[in-house]
Amino acid sequence: MHTGLFHEIDFEKDQKWSGHLGIPFSIDRSPYFQLKIPIFRIKNGAGPKLLLMAGNHGDEYEGEITLTRLYRRLDVTAVKGEITILPFANLPAVMAARRRSPLDEGNLNRAFPGDAGGTPTFRLAHFLEHELFPRHDVVFDIHSGGTSMAHVPCALIERQGPPEMFGHALRLMEGLGMPFAFVAENGAAAPTSMAAAARAGAIGLSGEFGGGGTVTPQTMALTARAVDRLLLALGLVQAPVLGPHAPVERDTELLALQSHAQAVFATRRGWFEPAVTVGARVKAGDIAGWYHDFERPELAEEVLRFPADGIVISQRLHTDSQSGDCLVQVGRALSRDEVTR
Repeated sequence: MHTGLFHEIDFEKDQKWSGHLGIPFSIDRSPYFQLKIPIFRIKNGAGPKLLLMAGNHGDEYEGEITLTRLYRRLDVTAVKGEITILPFANLPAVMAARRRSPLDEGNLNRAFPGDAGGTPTFRLAHFLEHELFPRHDVVFDIHSGGTSMAHVPCALIERQGPPEMFGHALRLMEGLGMPFAFVAENGAAAPTSMAAAARAGAIGLSGEFGGGGTVTPQTMALTARAVDRLLLALGLVQAPVLGPHAPVERDTELLALQSHAQAVFATRRGWFEPAVTVGARVKAGDIAGWYHDFERPELAEEVLRFPADGIVISQRLHTDSQSGDCLVQVGRALSRDEVTR
């Protein structure tokens, strides 16, 4: 039991187990309501300890589907170590098909280190950072672009921890077999799951595995392959659980997103028409798209240009845009020496 959050997880018992985290939160319909978040455990003896989570943002489905499928398929006798699975971390957001929770408008990936006496999103973040993350060697938090963004498939780690720990994280990230990867530099105090994992002493892995509030055969295949490759790399299993998979075609290309100047933002209401798709290689000054004004259709559209060289990593899917919306982002190519020095 944890203040503000209840569970019945037996972390010591060898078993395949399913249950719930319970977060009391009185609502109009049910004064003694508890938010019930599914959680799964598979433990078989001593070995590596991995936490797999998805649904940090509710409208990102690749991880949610992959992790529930993994639990159903994985037999406890095939595991050497411990796997905890949290497939719908921000459950109210998942069920509402939203990025944030409708219970408290909480964005879980901006809620760490949380608050044991706060609203449900912050109580969950507190439990994760202070109780669940520290029990694991590696935390893999699966994301995608969500409803409003297309995102190039990529893996991600934070630049944190001692050099040997960062080196291990880098090798695990590259071993996922993703076409692109980022080393983020949000800092040790960041309110994200990856910074929380580092503060808890665990290696944090993440990534963007699709987008658009949907899944495709391609994004599901990439997600399943990445999960299997991580399980194999850690020695938790000896054979793929979700495979067979297509071979990795090339080494992971490292990218950096270090400045807001690598993005184009809307500064007024408009209708965005992109000129390229995610994954395109562009130069500073190339046309990124056109911004139309339906309220003044007699005026020519505004030409938008890329602010930097690199790879188009994300792009807004909703044509109708408001001031402040990110329309497109470019990732700068990094050498491995730049990452490790």
